[in-house]
Amino acid sequence: MAQRLSAWYFWYFAFVGAFQHYFALYLQSIGLSAGRIAVLMSLGQFMRLLAPLLWSWLADSGGRRLRIVVVSTAASLASFSVVFLTQEFVGLLVGMAVLHFFWSASLPLVEALTLGHLAASPERYGRIRLWGSVGFIAAVMGVGWLLDSLPIGSQLWVCWVLLLGTFLSTLTLAEVRAHAGQVAGPILDVLRQRKVAFLFAAGLLMTAAHGALYVFYSIHLVAHGYGKTLVGLLWTLGVVAEIVVFLLMPRISVRVSMRWILLACFALAVLRFVLIGWTVEFIGFLVFAQLLHGASFGAHHAATMAALNRWFVPGQQARAQALYGSVAYGAGGMGGALLAGALWDSLGPGITFSAASLLALIGMILVWRGVPGDLAGAAVP
Repeated sequence: MAQRLSAWYFWYFAFVGAFQHYFALYLQSIGLSAGRIAVLMSLGQFMRLLAPLLWSWLADSGGRRLRIVVVSTAASLASFSVVFLTQEFVGLLVGMAVLHFFWSASLPLVEALTLGHLAASPERYGRIRLWGSVGFIAAVMGVGWLLDSLPIGSQLWVCWVLLLGTFLSTLTLAEVRAHAGQVAGPILDVLRQRKVAFLFAAGLLMTAAHGALYVFYSIHLVAHGYGKTLVGLLWTLGVVAEIVVFLLMPRISVRVSMRWILLACFALAVLRFVLIGWTVEFIGFLVFAQLLHGASFGAHHAATMAALNRWFVPGQQARAQALYGSVAYGAGGMGGALLAGALWDSLGPGITFSAASLLALIGMILVWRGVPGDLAGAAVP
């Protein structure tokens, strides 16, 4: 089963890599404005506001997670096919909305499925999840190389094939029965705590700061003469830095408190987005900025998960993760993408990425003011 789960992660994140980093270029090629591109690219974050909570509730109440994953992946494949039928904004808006509504179901349910299969040896999770990063890197590099020699529209077929691979790999998975004793208790008292509210708000701002990156980074580089293969390599460099940080975090967290790690992550994020916005002509600065993805995403994610793991008891963990995902990745991701879209055409890349830096700076202030220094030694996932 470990090999089947690894294959699923590979296909899933390969699609994420191909779609997330190159679909905006296709939308630009068919004449859509920056604002409309931002709307379409932010639909994934919008659906993550509530859809995962709905799918998780359906899975828990019916006890059939895998069936929901199969149906939702098939629906994702069908809805993505709208890109072959229309280039009109309204048609793409409907198709992408349906795609992301169903696509948002898969990952949290398969994560639960994976941990269920690994109940006796959860330390093996990293070895399985690693293949998602491999798929992501392969897709980003492969599609970047492909688009240097083929029309931009060819990426649509690549994305469709990757979705098909995800669906077929879903059919090979097996269900795991949930344990009856894992019912979660009320968590409102924990959510009302100052440190939790500040951590959630800071996470929202960090994800929002990445909005300009995820929507316009490829467009920004191509507009300054960088080839699509090099763009793919820069994206890949960021993911490699993220993987390295994930591997090092258990050692780092023994020596440095999670609070100081979070503060460093936000400070480096401020620097990263300034470099991307204002030094795009210098490849050395771009390389350094992509290496900082290990901090702005990798270390921040690991430190935040450690805090949630410490503050919420086991019976509250699932809902805590779902709520954090909705707030940070849903509201934060959508808000950041829409803000970037509003600024890009009128004020330009420099100001847009400076706004991203400002969001990260505010997030750092929230961590400084609201997250206590009692996270030393917190378990790193």
